Amino acid sequence: MTTVLIADDQPLQRLGFRMLLESQDDLTVLGEAANGAEAIRMTAELHPDVVLMDIRMPGLDGIEATRRIVATGDRTRVLILTTFDLDEYAYAGLRAGASGFLVKDAQPEELLLGIRSVASGDAVVAPRLTRRLLDAYVQHLPTGDGTAEVPPPGDARLSALTEREREILTVIGKGWTNTEIAARLHLAESTVKTHVGRILAKTGSRDRIQAVILAYDTKLVEPS
Repeated sequence: MTTVLIADDQPLQRLGFRMLLESQDDLTVLGEAANGAEAIRMTAELHPDVVLMDIRMPGLDGIEATRRIVATGDRTRVLILTTFDLDEYAYAGLRAGASGFLVKDAQPEELLLGIRSVASGDAVVAPRLTRRLLDAYVQHLPTGDGTAEVPPPGDARLSALTEREREILTVIGKGWTNTEIAARLHLAESTVKTHVGRILAKTGSRDRIQAVILAYDTKLVEPS
């Protein structure tokens, strides 16, 4: 059974999500939060597998709530929901540690698959959409002092990677799926999955999306 906390400031939206999730035998809703502060508190109390997190909420928004939930080191994963598929807030949410994001007008089947994928440790954003999102915003979001974020040269997160792992991290950043990597690099798909797992472990990336962000942060991939 996968447990879910719904965080959204719109009561009707929360009701719709609850009705959908509770129609599934393998999903259960532990509670509902109307803002980021409630989401943080309820996550600490209930330890859901997944938080379905709206970004734009009054008070503490979904981005900061995501950052604080992820910072606790709990097993809970966050699935960001946003109105627009190319929203700078969605990118900021991924940078805060979310395991993926979906637009609110996604089909019910997409949302259900997204929740199950996040709960199992996978990323939710399709590779092509991930690349579009990062291409649009990775170079333009300011840091706290208002300047562009520049990673240090020879980033230590890459130092433990083999040449092959660095190559695969680069094409992950370009949006290639495991199947595409296997075909283009002439590898078995099972071998690619092994490499991806090692890359995530060595770089401390929570999931594939965080690995894509790492590839951009370290300039292995440049926005097109």
